[in-house]
Amino acid sequence: MPYIQAVPALKDNYIWLIHSINSNDVLIVDPGDAEPVIKAITKKHRSPIAILNTHHHYDHVDGITQLVDKYDIPVYGSDTVYIPKQSISFSGACKITLHPNFPEFKILDIPGHTANHIAYLVNDMLFCGDTLFAAGCGRLLGGTATQLFDSLKKISKLPNSTRIFCGHEYTQNNLKFALTVEPNNEEIKKRINKIKFLQRAGKPISPTTISLELATNPFLRCDRNEVIRAAQRFAGAKLDNPLAVFTSLRVWKDLF
Repeated sequence: MPYIQAVPALKDNYIWLIHSINSNDVLIVDPGDAEPVIKAITKKHRSPIAILNTHHHYDHVDGITQLVDKYDIPVYGSDTVYIPKQSISFSGACKITLHPNFPEFKILDIPGHTANHIAYLVNDMLFCGDTLFAAGCGRLLGGTATQLFDSLKKISKLPNSTRIFCGHEYTQNNLKFALTVEPNNEEIKKRINKIKFLQRAGKPISPTTISLELATNPFLRCDRNEVIRAAQRFAGAKLDNPLAVFTSLRVWKDLF
């Protein structure tokens, strides 16, 4: 199984490095800044072989040109949006073999945060950009609430042990919102306390898992009574289905 390294970048971004376990090869996911990636690769004496991109926002692509110019590596991404230096494009869900030193990757279409957004699934690890966050989800910045709701449902059906590697560290604020929505959810309270412990110990908060998100992420719990009631109070109206609940939660979180 590949080894994953988090490279903090910009204000709160994660750039993920997927290291081969039987070679010095490494894949780079969503490099919004080249310099921390170059520093991490050089420190570990690694050889980058490709860049994997999830969507077109600047904080996920701005380091691509410098990295391609330095390492002469291909850039993978969706064929429906412009990505700098992109050389290999995907159209819809598919499976790909990037390199003999890495397992097969599955490409998932998960629009909503943007109209065109993809994720990379390898073994039990999902690199999902800004669609799903720990205890939250992406804003609607080009996509629709229906798209994002459907994408989150798709992700939530992955095995519970699937590890989620998202594009930003928003966990603390997301959990504050989650507890506002579900003040009686003991799992959210436990998660908040665990994060405080991890931070005091200097340990990373990410990745998260599907099972943890299903228990504590309000955007994946739109059929739960407490979440429905909270979303209705915010909306000031009865909400007849989970999509309506989700839409209300997303607007609420934008103002939170």
